[in-house]
Parts: sequence; structure tokens; C-alpha cells
Amino acid sequence: MRPGQPKREDYEYQRDGKCAIFLAVEPLRGFRKLWVRARRTMLDFAEVARDLVDIVYPDAEQIVLVVDNLNIHHPASLYERFSPAEARRIAEKIEWHYTPEHASWLNIAECEVSVLKRQCLKSRLPNMETVEQKASAWQEQRNQIPATIDWRFTADDARNKLKRLYPIVKVQNSA
Repeated sequence: MRPGQPKREDYEYQRDGKCAIFLAVEPLRGFRKLWVRARRTMLDFAEVARDLVDIVYPDAEQIVLVVDNLNIHHPASLYERFSPAEARRIAEKIEWHYTPEHASWLNIAECEVSVLKRQCLKSRLPNMETVEQKASAWQEQRNQIPATIDWRFTADDARNKLKRLYPIVKVQNSA
């Protein structure tokens, strides 16, 4: 400070906490389900998977689950959290599919998380309860519309865009 200049104060950022959001999307129906958790661990993901099987889709014979390659998105998380019999019961109802590495734009849930951030979570929120309230209200609004997703990325598009993942197999004619 110098004589004749006003007093200056600096803003000190204070982090009040963080949380994780798990999101499942059923694109053709326009349905989404959110879970807000304190952490993003294998145990948290296992509980989300159990909720999908037992609460969200209890009558489904098979649930097709597309996930990214995060180390917690794996059937092993079920065995970390539940007894072997319970983990097997849950795992057998899920058909696991993984998006290619560095291709999160192929994961519809990632696209929906982007919408959630822009429409609902663009400002700092004081606590996890506020995040839960805002996210739940957003989920209800999106499900009431219902905001469906018209996915236009075809297998041919994938073969063109992701050439390294689709090797060309040359068939030799036997004479």
C-alpha cells in the first residue's frame, strides 16, 4: 500500500467440497437417471449398477450398459462391493460395452452430462444437497419432455472415423 491509494483486498477462493454425478441415459425413450455421490469409486459405481438392475429396470432381462474405460466401470467393482452371489446376479443382468479410448463423444451419457453442466451446474454450488436438488429438478424436467436423442453416428461412420479400430481383412480366394 502507498499513501493516497485505496486499501486493496484479494479474493480468497474457498472450496466447500466436491461430489460425483453418475448418469444413466436411455436415449430412445428420453429417460435419464442421476445419482449424486460424495466420491467416484468402485463401490459407488457398484451401488449405481445395483440400482439400475433392482430399481430402475427391475423387470429387464438384460440391460445394455455403455460405459467409458474408467477403471471403476467394470464388473469387478461389483465383487469389491457385494458378496460373490450378489455381484454375479447383478453382473449377469448387464451387457457391458465400452466406448473406444479418447472417444467420449461416442458416449451419449457424456453428451448428456455436458447438457447438465450447461443447463444446471454452471455456477459453484455451496454443498452436495444443493447439487442433488438442482440435478434432481433437471432430471425431472428432461424426463417430462422427454428429451430423446437421435443418434446418427452409424457403423459406416465409425469405420471411417475410427479406421485404426476397424482393420481391413483381405480374404484370399482358394482355388
